Amino acid sequence: MCRIGALKSRHYMHPSKALLLMQSQQKGHDNSGFAMVMQDLGGIFEDYKHLPTLSLACTDEGLKIAEDLLHAKGFRRVHQWVPETNPQPGLDIEAMPNYVFETFDYPKEYQDASDKEKGELLTDTRLELRAAMEEDEKGFAYSFWPDVITLKEIGDPRAIGTYFNLWEPNEDFTAKVITAQCRQNTNYAIVRYAAHPFFLQGYTALANGENTFYQKNKEFQSSLHRGYIGFESDSQCFLYSLHYVHKELGWPLPYYKHVVTPLPFEDLVKREDKAQLLAMRQSLAHLEINGPNTIIGVLPDNTMFTCCDAKKLRPVVVGRDEDTVAISSEVCGINEVLPDRNWEVDIYPNEREIVVIDDNLEVKRWKQ
Repeated sequence: MCRIGALKSRHYMHPSKALLLMQSQQKGHDNSGFAMVMQDLGGIFEDYKHLPTLSLACTDEGLKIAEDLLHAKGFRRVHQWVPETNPQPGLDIEAMPNYVFETFDYPKEYQDASDKEKGELLTDTRLELRAAMEEDEKGFAYSFWPDVITLKEIGDPRAIGTYFNLWEPNEDFTAKVITAQCRQNTNYAIVRYAAHPFFLQGYTALANGENTFYQKNKEFQSSLHRGYIGFESDSQCFLYSLHYVHKELGWPLPYYKHVVTPLPFEDLVKREDKAQLLAMRQSLAHLEINGPNTIIGVLPDNTMFTCCDAKKLRPVVVGRDEDTVAISSEVCGINEVLPDRNWEVDIYPNEREIVVIDDNLEVKRWKQ
């Protein structure tokens, strides 16, 4: 079973806090991996928020492939961080030879390009990197986007934290938004890309549970956008639907909930916006999801949210103090990272709402 968590703070946080959030939920997952996406970066990346950072795990050959491809496209490296690893004997981790986080300036011809044009360039480049390194698993390009770092690894989360020296907080490697999961994709073959969280063009999603409508989601989404690829996990569909509804169609976030868990017809026809909701249900029926699941998502403006399946078959809780909001599969995770909060204001989202945390840390409950 998956366990998921997310943190959003007024202040920069070290990923050790995400490891603590997940560690207390250890009995709920299988210790097969740890992955996280860090957004709104601080520390040594704070001065480069406007430039894209590549998160790469690769062999020596894969590193050369990536560097040659980026050089040929005109990207110029302006910053690099290679984490100091701690390969102790007995650690349960299937480590790659190289982990590289590199920040690049855009090619000269894109210096005055629009954000949309730059975003398309970054997306195409990441897809090219993925394809170029895919054979024999030479490398994995997890994200290539401004103000974002992604790490995915196979093994025991505690060992992964030790290997990357993530248990001891420091001010060099921090972010204001961190999403994390402690499990590899053990329902299918273990593929590093399949580990949650999933990321595309500023959007992040991770889930606890299953999507029994995976096949129809996949078949429909495959034709919608070139970035909707892989499908190594049924939960990737949650990200692609979020990206399609919010970015490609330009609809407000509440409609994401209406797409993935539409209201029953008897409730829908009583609404003032029934015509719109009926049209959505008819045109996007293949994006509906089913099965027990809870979703956590982050938008490009760092808005964070969570919502559940239409029967509330997977747990989730939202807790907060003055400076930080945490979302967790289990309340014990929030107890670990926010022990002094007011527990009475914890939120246990229901099946027909979406809970949203904005950049001012205001928590809103939008009823479907």
